[in-house]
Amino acid sequence: MMILSLLLWDATWMHAQAVERQGSKFVIARVKYDGGGDWYNDPSSELNMLRFLKEHSNVDADVRTEVHVEIGSEKLFSYPFAFMTGHGNIRLSDREAANLRSYLENGGFLYVDDDYGFDKAFRREIKNVFPDREMVELPFDHGIYHVHFPFPNGLPKIHEHDNEAPQGFGIFHEGRLVLFYTYESNLADGWADPDVHKNPEEVRRKALQMGMNIIIWALKN
Repeated sequence: MMILSLLLWDATWMHAQAVERQGSKFVIARVKYDGGGDWYNDPSSELNMLRFLKEHSNVDADVRTEVHVEIGSEKLFSYPFAFMTGHGNIRLSDREAANLRSYLENGGFLYVDDDYGFDKAFRREIKNVFPDREMVELPFDHGIYHVHFPFPNGLPKIHEHDNEAPQGFGIFHEGRLVLFYTYESNLADGWADPDVHKNPEEVRRKALQMGMNIIIWALKN
C-alpha cells in the first residue's frame, strides 16, 4: 500500500510539472491545517505578493486567484510553491505529515512565516515530518538573500513581536532547500494591504522584495 501511495504521489507531481512547463500561471498555495491556528489570516497577502512578483520579474503570476489546499491532500502536489502561516497551534496527523514530506522530497517547496505564537507548535510538528533532520539557520551569504534583491544582513524586520533579531531556518533534502521558515520577521504581514498593519511603505517594500527572493529561489533550485 505504501509503495502504491508513493507511486501515485510521484505521478501527481510529474503531472503538475508537465502543466507548469506548458505555461500555467504561477500561484501561491496557502496551506490549511488543523489544531486551532488561524491558517487563513491576512488573506490579502498572497495576491499582493503575486502582483509584486509579476511587476518585478518575468514570472507569469496569477494575480486574481486565491488558492487554499489542505496539507494532507494530493492537490498539494499540483503547486510547486506552498505557503503556511498563522498564530497559535498546528497539529498534523501521521498521514498529513507523510504527505507533506513526500511533497517536499519530490520537488515541492514550503515557505512558513511565523505570525507570532506559531513557533513552538510548528517546530514540534515539523519534527514529526522530518524526524531525521534538523532545521538549520541559513547564513547571510546564502543565495536566498541575494538571488534578486540584496539582503546582506539577512531577513528584514517587519513586526517587532518579542524584539528579537529575525532568523531564517531551512530544511534540506539531497542538497536542495525544501522548506524555509522565517521567525521574528513576519514577512507576510508586510505583504498584506497597507491599511491592515499600517506598515510604512519602505517596510512593506522590503517584505515584498524578500518574499520575491524566496519565490525566485524556490523556482530556480
